[in-house]
Amino acid sequence: MLAGTLLLLGLGALTLPRLLGPDQAIGTSAALDARVEEGPAGLDPQARAQLMDELAAADQEWIPRAEALPEGGTRYLYKRRSGDPELSIAEIQDLIDRPPSFLRERNAIVALLDTLERAQVRIDLVRPHKQGAAGEWDPRAGTLRIRPDVVEKGSAEFAKVLNHEAIHVAQSCGNGNLRAAPRPLGLTTRMDARLERNLDEPIYENASASEQELEREAYANQHHLELGTALVESHCLS
Repeated sequence: MLAGTLLLLGLGALTLPRLLGPDQAIGTSAALDARVEEGPAGLDPQARAQLMDELAAADQEWIPRAEALPEGGTRYLYKRRSGDPELSIAEIQDLIDRPPSFLRERNAIVALLDTLERAQVRIDLVRPHKQGAAGEWDPRAGTLRIRPDVVEKGSAEFAKVLNHEAIHVAQSCGNGNLRAAPRPLGLTTRMDARLERNLDEPIYENASASEQELEREAYANQHHLELGTALVESHCLS
């Protein structure tokens, strides 16, 4: 017996001046909400260490497990993201025997956090101003916001959301400075149908053609986890 749990991919957004609104944290642990601090970055070293610990714990939830049934037989429980194919018994067993380490994703998160901090980007784990967004870049405030519950989805999801927003940061720097309105960097905008559907979500229904282009660039490249760091280095720190 197989049991799959669906988890939807989070949406990202740009927050331009006309979209700014009251900022409040969504319902989550007090520890996560307490990470919002004054200064260039909202995550101090202690909060960053706690973030990495919580991501490591969340990653364990992506390792399938087998449960023996009282009447005999085995039930396999696993999580999969929306749009991912169902796993076969052999694939599930392989993941149990050789669980993913998520080391690449965690290394990418550390590199992104370090580079964004050096670029004087404030990173807050709070609800974005843009309703429905998993993360957003607010150039006017110099702040990158990520919804706290993205942490619960593990390193793979958190790395993509952070990388997506880091691309937007580089888009701002590419237009002159960190606080500038983003402009496209000339990256590829080709993406698969699943990512394309993200742009049909209500969060983007009032987005202008230029905002759609910026999001296309971020979505098409968010899976290249080393790219956000390289772009911020090139456009914001060179």
